[in-house]
Amino acid sequence: MYNEQNLAEILNTYKDSFNSAHWVKEGYKWEAVKHFQNNWDINAHDFKEMFLEATSKTNNLLASMNFYPRKMLEVLIDFDDEKVRSMFLNLYDESKDLLERVQDFKQSADDMKNQYSNDDWNNHYQNANVISTYLWLRFPDKYYIYKYSLIGKFAKKIGSNFKPKRGKLSAIIDSYSFLDEVKDYINYNFEMKSLLEKHMSEEHYDDPELNTLIIDFEHYTARYLDEVEPEWFPANYTPNISVEEWVDLIKNPDVFNDISLQIIKRFKDYGGIATCKQLSIKYGETPGFYNMGSTALSKRVVTETNCEVISDNEENSRWWPVLYVGKKASKEEAGTYVWKLRDELSDALDQVDLSDVELFVQASEETGNINYWWLNASPKVWSFSNIAVGESHFYTSRNENGNKRRIYQNFVDAKPGDMLIGYESNPVKQIVALLKVTDSTSEENLHFEKIEGLENPLDYSLIKSMSELQGMEYFSNPNGSLFKLSEGEYNFLLDMIRDVNPKQLYEIEPYGTEDFLDEVYISKEQFLALKELLKNKLNIILQGAPGVGKTFIAKRLAYAMMEQKDVSRIEFIQFHQNYSYEDFIMGYKPMGEGFELVNGIFYKFCMKAANNPNKSYFFIIDEINRGNMSKIFGELLMLIEKDYRNSKATLAYNGMSFSVPANVHLIGMMNTADRSLAMIDYALRRRFSFYEMSPGFDSDGFKRYQKSLDNETFDDLIGKITELNQEITKDKSLGRGFNVGHSFFCGQKICTEEWMRQVIEFDIIPMLNEYWFDDDTKVRKWENILRGVFDE
Repeated sequence: MYNEQNLAEILNTYKDSFNSAHWVKEGYKWEAVKHFQNNWDINAHDFKEMFLEATSKTNNLLASMNFYPRKMLEVLIDFDDEKVRSMFLNLYDESKDLLERVQDFKQSADDMKNQYSNDDWNNHYQNANVISTYLWLRFPDKYYIYKYSLIGKFAKKIGSNFKPKRGKLSAIIDSYSFLDEVKDYINYNFEMKSLLEKHMSEEHYDDPELNTLIIDFEHYTARYLDEVEPEWFPANYTPNISVEEWVDLIKNPDVFNDISLQIIKRFKDYGGIATCKQLSIKYGETPGFYNMGSTALSKRVVTETNCEVISDNEENSRWWPVLYVGKKASKEEAGTYVWKLRDELSDALDQVDLSDVELFVQASEETGNINYWWLNASPKVWSFSNIAVGESHFYTSRNENGNKRRIYQNFVDAKPGDMLIGYESNPVKQIVALLKVTDSTSEENLHFEKIEGLENPLDYSLIKSMSELQGMEYFSNPNGSLFKLSEGEYNFLLDMIRDVNPKQLYEIEPYGTEDFLDEVYISKEQFLALKELLKNKLNIILQGAPGVGKTFIAKRLAYAMMEQKDVSRIEFIQFHQNYSYEDFIMGYKPMGEGFELVNGIFYKFCMKAANNPNKSYFFIIDEINRGNMSKIFGELLMLIEKDYRNSKATLAYNGMSFSVPANVHLIGMMNTADRSLAMIDYALRRRFSFYEMSPGFDSDGFKRYQKSLDNETFDDLIGKITELNQEITKDKSLGRGFNVGHSFFCGQKICTEEWMRQVIEFDIIPMLNEYWFDDDTKVRKWENILRGVFDE
């Protein structure tokens, strides 16, 4: 049913293109299957949540421009989740006829659309293509994805007369039979399994029957071959040097000197296609080294063989086509021009032993002969976050069975002084730390010290998208623990890290007790008591009347305990009624067509504090009583207690252990005038110490401030405010928690009547109207008293 020669030629092209770049673009299909297999549960209590999670990696397979089958199925689930559950139960019942199951699913979707549709939507998008995708996700070793427009083009390109019937669900079954025949030929004639395994990781489905590979091959043939970039240049020139002649030239040291062999070996190692910039990053040397070295080599080849040279006005463009064909680099590729080894030269390199040729540039003596590595950690087993900065750890070169780990030679080659990138694999999938190999390293154990924990980790997806890093050893086969990095790759990664984790270049201002007392209007005894309370309890709440300076004091208390104004160790947030665990700890957030697990502000802050256990960190929460503590903290509510710091709990979303470090201090704030105070969660009361703050009009600091203004009207006004507070305190419906705070009257270097009038008219009087909303006489009385200060 097909032309074997056509199929073989296209398959060879597909194999050649099946490199890291292709895997970056198309590897999501294997990841989608693995994720679906791990998360599908037809009996899940929350069917909608399960379905969305199971299909969250499908990307454009279930969503694309003007095509929303996944979203519309979500809508149908909202109308009747049990009906949709039954549709999948039937579709996945392998005891029934396949065509009947497909037809039933489509008919059920039609029925639900007719029952529930409105003017907002008129298509459920559950067509043959989508139903076949559901079947493939559930049974990836048996079924394929069917798409009419692809299967027809694919069949035509491989010389087959097979053509499915448009609009017929039975076309799915016919296409399955056709693709089974293609798969049988490929399995018999070509070794594709090893090609696939080269790119596989733990997050990908291993595809034992190669059905997903066939889907990818079909898509490549039908789409990519039509989208091939302009022909490699020059299309009509060849040096006419055979494979045998290239072998002789490679062995001739007058033609291929040491530098030439290094260049050609690196091209071959990179996959035969690269820019000079990409080679520079992976193996070392400058891009010019590869550019000029290739030109020089080409001239020697021409001299030796007297082969024809392309006629071109530009001198340099005459020479490199002897070795390569080329084209302009895309926006995603590092460099300006891509070179590809000529086929005959590439084949000749397979026949020559280049093991003695240097692949990576050796570090000079000035750099201490440093090597660079990428170290994987499985966070469900161990995590870099559990290692403090400055702390040492080790990783064995053999697994628990005593067998050597993959790429064992890397463990042998690692030596003291080498630098490591610390990466945590699934489900974290981020670079989280920088490490250094220590003197204790041996062939059996890799000892390292954590030198920096990243406040803002680097996501795998971002790293993988960088064309400059496509040649990394880790990307070629991520199965393993320790992978080599070139100096260029390490520096490129370090630049990416510094973009989001800049080094602190400014000098931090010191801050001590006297600085605190100069700014905050409480006594030294009160300050020392407050400082000791926070130090011992770790969690305190500053409560008091409006305007007593709770926020101002909270930040300066943190400064005083750190003995410096290090704002990088302070985080400030405000709770509200809708604040949730997903905001605070972690939760799924919309990302494109799907959802992504995002770490919350407190989680990230704790990770930062854990990386620096010898320094104090302060998390300040304004309006803490307005949030639902149990809802916001979830399983971490217990862990904020002093006795449970550094104890671990399993997080609900990612299943990983987590602890609140002992160096994290929580400072909450709330107004005692807030009428919701009586409703404070008991959990909040039990885990925090409460410190009552009062107006500081009588403090030494405020008196110094008052004296510095040297304004009699201001002195009279403060006297009246003091009298007002006495009456508020005596009022049984209010009390001292409703006193007027001193901060309303602070922060001025020059005291003017205009400013004082503004404070009274727009701050104090509106507050009194709220306090005594049922006593107009008392409000009028104090309006007259306060306004009268300015009439005297």
